[in-house]
Parts: sequence; structure tokens; C-alpha cells
Amino acid sequence: MNDDDSLHHDLDPQSDHSSDYLPHPHPHHSSHPIQPQQSHPQPQPQPRRPRGFAATAAGSAGPTSPSSTPTTNKGKREREKEKERTKLRERLRRSITSRMLAGLRQYGNFPLPARADMNDVLAALAREAGWVVETDGTTYRHTPPPSQMAAAYQSPMGIRSVESPVSSGVKATNPSSMARIDESLSPASLDSVVIAERDTTATATATVTAATNKSVECLEMEAGDQLMHHLSNSISSGDHGIPTTALAYVPLYAALATGFINSYCQLVDPEGLRQELAHVQSLNIDGVVVDCWWGIVEGWSPQKYVWSGYRALFNIVREFKLKLQVVMAFHEFGRSDSGDALIPLPQWILEIGKKNPDIFFTDREGRRNTECLSLGIDKERVLQGRTGVEVYFDFMRSFRTEFDDLFAEGLISAVEIGLGASGELKYPSFSERMGWRYPGIGEFQCYDKYLQESLQRAAKLRGHSFWARGPENAGEYNSRPHETGFFCERGDYDSYYGRFFLHWYAQSLIDHADSVLSLASLAFDETKLIVKVPSVFWWYKTTSHAAELTSGYYNPTNQDGYSPVLEVLKKHLATVKFVCSGPHISIQDNEALADPEGLSWQVLNLAWDRGLTVAGENALSCYDREGCMRIVEMVKPRNDPDHHHFSFFVYQQPSPLVQGTICFPELDFFIKCMHGERAEDLVSC
Repeated sequence: MNDDDSLHHDLDPQSDHSSDYLPHPHPHHSSHPIQPQQSHPQPQPQPRRPRGFAATAAGSAGPTSPSSTPTTNKGKREREKEKERTKLRERLRRSITSRMLAGLRQYGNFPLPARADMNDVLAALAREAGWVVETDGTTYRHTPPPSQMAAAYQSPMGIRSVESPVSSGVKATNPSSMARIDESLSPASLDSVVIAERDTTATATATVTAATNKSVECLEMEAGDQLMHHLSNSISSGDHGIPTTALAYVPLYAALATGFINSYCQLVDPEGLRQELAHVQSLNIDGVVVDCWWGIVEGWSPQKYVWSGYRALFNIVREFKLKLQVVMAFHEFGRSDSGDALIPLPQWILEIGKKNPDIFFTDREGRRNTECLSLGIDKERVLQGRTGVEVYFDFMRSFRTEFDDLFAEGLISAVEIGLGASGELKYPSFSERMGWRYPGIGEFQCYDKYLQESLQRAAKLRGHSFWARGPENAGEYNSRPHETGFFCERGDYDSYYGRFFLHWYAQSLIDHADSVLSLASLAFDETKLIVKVPSVFWWYKTTSHAAELTSGYYNPTNQDGYSPVLEVLKKHLATVKFVCSGPHISIQDNEALADPEGLSWQVLNLAWDRGLTVAGENALSCYDREGCMRIVEMVKPRNDPDHHHFSFFVYQQPSPLVQGTICFPELDFFIKCMHGERAEDLVSC
């Protein structure tokens, strides 16, 4: 019996398993007095035990007999079972509601608050249908939306016949009263009103109805022709041949520069922050993105979270009525001239790392990378009694509890979950502190003891224990694919061992994402989750795709390395935030056989085919007008027959906007293109 059958069986009121729990009756346990033996004793029928309320009444009427104890226990068991069934029904109801709300947010772009109820859903649906819903619940139709007017003229069911009694009766009345009747009465009530009116004024309205029908019919046909002509020109093909995606409004967010929160989680320079937000608001940018650094909030002691600086920052953002996205940043940030991280991992984590350096990613030479924790300790209790994923979950849960009021009022619209180096879902294979320089292929990061133990288990399960090792001919950080025996044409990457190792390496990253996102969904409930996917486009035109392999994406020419990742993101209803590469293909890119457009085409189309919401973020490089147009073309594909486009875009640059150093010299033009205000420029370029 499967789970669904068992649940149905438990919920079936006809099922009764009382005989499974009650002991068989015994003559010596009967509550009736024992009769003296007869020479020919007659069998006495066994009295039926009272059930339900009768059993309770019997128990309260006199002293409890041994035979009543099983009945009492049965009642307790039944009550417990009913409680469990109620819990199951409530969980099922909440699960269905959660999926419905997520679908409306993801596919319908409904601006539902974090804790939406049925009133919020009804209000959103009514507004989408063209109704006006005021804050006190007053609902009325202001003007029918063009889409419904077009549907009324297109659909035979939406056209009222001029010979219909309802139509003729209504059209013979005052137009203002017709509107009131149509809005306030049900169809049955409307029929009764019209029929009564027709009975009382049939003779007086016959001539008026005939004349009115003809005039109204002519007006309807003329208005319908004009409306359909306008819709076909402006919607189907766009005004002046402008594609529909060019007219789409894509919200734009600005990433706040790091530096407003110090290492003690205090807000520094609040006036500078206000100037920055005022400048963002003047540019007509929709919202801001704020990094919440693990190394600051839980920086000094485990499970001692300090959010005071972020509370002050969020309150100022609220003053400017900007949307807010937050990032759960579980990695370090930046490097000073001395080589120290500007925002390191928590100090207590670094202290543990001194005694157990295997908590960090490790390359083949044994060098440790302290940028983020190794995913090998996701389920290892090496962080003062907690696993890696438990540490992440406690941090996210603390944030959700601390800022519950901001979630309730809808200020925080989405949460991005950091899943690796630079906050992206990848291994730290391109670390500049290790000497990597573009366009090196990077190195595999799987040589800490926990990932090595995982590799040994996988090799043993496969039946080839000698495969429990990393590639020995994969080169170094700055190698080229053709210089290695592993990544070269027909190299070992496509051997039996190579395919086994690369699959294990990529699957470990996918399992990490699945584990963390499962807990993030639990912590943030119905809030939209975002995952940043890197753009590793160099060596994309080679057969091995070496740089993607070392970063954790098993995507050579004969494999699809992104579909398994996207399936996990779809499982958790996460938005894919793709990092858009630089605007130009340089000479160095040509030497590296780079193909940023080919990579973006693969990732974005795979995501859209799975119904995922897609967003974007620019790389930290400067863009001229041509570069802006390249990004806009990626955000709003001109020739996409399904009219796909990004759900939002995050603009980031190294310094605050208010300082005047803007990486987009024509930022105002870029914003208008995102908002659909300069659609004609997308067609002319």
C-alpha cells in the first residue's frame, strides 16, 4: 500500500480497526456476576462493549472495571489518530496553497506579499481583470481592460445577440442603470429584472428596442473593428514593428556598495547611504540589493547573531520606498594590499580551520582556500557540533526571525542564497590568490579529506576502488586545455574514469545546492529564492569545456551539464540569476576560444524550457552604448517566439553611484531600455 492509499484509508470514516487494538473477551474478565454452573449450561451471549460517548459515560458512572480499560485506551488512540489526520489535512492544504501562490508569483508576476492570504489573491486577480480594489475592500470596475474588450469581440460567447431578451431589455433602459445592473446582480437576478421590466413596458419599448438594436450593433461592429486593428498593430507586431519583448518592463536593482556596515555590524556614514539611495531613486531604479555577510553577523561567536547595522540600513531603505533584495553571503569578500580579506569568514570558523584545515577547499598541491567552506563538510559535525548546512540554516533562520516585520510588509521581495565562491554555485577553481589569471583552466578543488572520503565511497560503490583519486594530468591553474592530457582533444576527460570522476565532482555540487536550498525554503517559507549561476565562457568552443569542468559543471560537447542543476532549482522554485559576461570579445577571448553568447544561449533556453524564472547581473566591467545594447538584447531577446525576458536585472559597479564613477556612461539610456521606454532603439540597433 503506497502513501496515498494509506492516507486515504486513514481518512475513510468507514474503516474501523477496533478489533486490532482490543483484546479478545475472557469469561473471567466479564463485568457480569458469574452464574452458578447448571447441569446443562446454556451459552451466554457476550455483551457488546460500549463505544464512543457511551464508553465515557459508563466509565464515569461507576468504578472502572478491567474490561473498560481497553475501551478507554481505544478512545485515546482514536483521538490521537484524528489529531494526526487533522495535521495531515492542514499540511496538504498549506502545501497546495503554497504551490498556488508560488505559481502566481512566478508565472503570473502577481505582486503578492510574503504571507498572502485569500483576500490578497482575490484582490490581485480582480486587479488583473481590470477591477479597482481599494484598501478597505471596496471593489468596482473602472474601465474594462483592452484584453477583455478584444476577447469579447473575438469570442462568440462574449457577444450578446441583439435578439436576446436580456440584451434588448437592457439596451432599452438607461445606460447608467445598465452598468449598475451588470455589476451588482448575478445572471439569474439580471434575467428576473429584465423580464419584469419587459412585461410592464413591452409595448412602450418595442419600437425603441428595434431602433436601438440596429444603432448599437453598428456601433459595436465599428468599435470592434477599430479595437482589433489597434490591438493587432500595437500588441501582435508592436508599434512601428517593435517586438513585444522590447516593450516589457524589466525591474532594475542596484547593488549597494560594500562598506556601509563595519565588522561590528554597525551602520557607518548613514548620510552617505541616504545620498546613495536618493541618487538611485532619481535614476528611476526600482530597488537595491544588500549583501548580509556571515563573517560580520556571526563573526565572533557561534550562534551569536548581530543584526543591528542591517536593521538601521533597512529602515533607511524603507524611507525611500525602494524594493529590497538581500543576499545570504557565506563567502569572504575582497582582498587588501596586504592580502587579507576585507570581509573574512567568521573568526571562530578560521580558528577551527587552524586545527582542522580540511574544512576548506583544497587543490592538488594541498593549498587551502579560505574563501568559503568545503561542501565536503555539509553533513560532518566539525563546526563545534554542527554541520555545514546546519550553520547556514541557523544563520538564515535568525535573519528570517529578526526581520519578520519587513517580510510581512513586503519590503524584502527576494532572498539570494550564496552557494559557493563569490556567492555563485561553483567551486573556487579560479582563485587569484592561488595565482590564477584569465584565461587559465583552473584546478579541481576536491582534495580535502572529506571530499576524498566521498570520492572513495563513490568509487567503491562503482566497483573500482582505484578510481578514488583526482586526475593526475589535469595541469595547473593557468594551463591551456591542449597542454594537458586530461582536457586535450580526445583526452582522459572522456575515458571511463574521467566520466566517473567528473560526474561525481558535478553531482557533489548539485547535492550541496539541493541540501542548502531545502533548508532555505524551510527558513524563508514562501519568499522568492535566487541562485546565482556563473558565466564560465572561456574554452567553451573546445570539446572538453575545461574551465566549466573545474568549476563543477559537467558540460563538454557530448554532455548537458546545466540541466541537472536547473532541475534542482526548479524543485525549489528558485530564480536563476545568470551573470552576464563582458560586452566585447577581446583578442584574449579569441585565443581562449571563448563564446559568452553560446553559453548564455544554452543556459537561458534550458531554464526557460523548464519554466524557470530568469534574472541577470552584469559583471564588474565598464560598458559603452554597444555593450549596453548587448545586455539589453540578452535580457529581452528580440526574436524569441515565446516572448521570454528576464524578471529583473541587477546593476553593480565597484564604487557607489553617488561618487560619479559610473561603469555605464549611458546609464539613463540603459534604464529606459529596461523599462521599455526606448523600445525603438532596440529595433534600430
